[in-house]
Amino acid sequence: MQCSSNEHAREVSGMFSRIARWYDFLNHLLSGGMDFYWRQQLVRATVPGKTGVMLDLAAGTMDVSLEIVKQHPQTKVAALDYCRPMLTTGRKKLTKGRNKRIFPVHADGRTLPLPDNSVDCATISFGIRNIIPREQAFKELNRVLVPGGRLCILEFGTGKHPVWKGFYNLYLKKILPLIGKIFSGDAGAYQYLADTIMAFPTASELSKEMMDAGFDRVYYKPMTSGIVYLHVAQKKAE
Repeated sequence: MQCSSNEHAREVSGMFSRIARWYDFLNHLLSGGMDFYWRQQLVRATVPGKTGVMLDLAAGTMDVSLEIVKQHPQTKVAALDYCRPMLTTGRKKLTKGRNKRIFPVHADGRTLPLPDNSVDCATISFGIRNIIPREQAFKELNRVLVPGGRLCILEFGTGKHPVWKGFYNLYLKKILPLIGKIFSGDAGAYQYLADTIMAFPTASELSKEMMDAGFDRVYYKPMTSGIVYLHVAQKKAE
């Protein structure tokens, strides 16, 4: 029997709560430091606009939010996440005036607490896999973006296509959960990560989902041999 989307959200939030203090360290370790480059490329795809506000959904410990204000110093960031402990961990980074540019808020990506047409750009980094149903989040993101505003998504490629002659799939299934267990003591969280990557739609399938939600000018590009994809979509201009 499948759990409801609300039950799923609570379970995922609880899982991330358990690993919050290890999250950044394991991100850097498990990606071989490539996560810094991936986030930089994600934010490079964003375009500031008239509102002066960007949304970082599934902000977690706010590394993407920090990269946004680094690249766009005049922009303010609404950093939204369903997991409070992740935001609490990230708050420690909001020094040197960053707390005046980044505003962490506990929120559900399926019902964003933002007005229509209120943000220039939205980012979501390694978080869209965790929101069910995705189409609800896409429609909400489309609603809060200004006409012509961009949605920029960073997400792992599906495990359905072998990368590095299948080594990546072996890494997902065996190595990643083991390393996660050694450091965080929670193998289940990293098994969940592997399972959701393996089951994730292809880049073209995800593009169709975004178009079905009302976005256009959708494109994607692979990074690091297709381990990660950058997806960019635009809300239709009025």
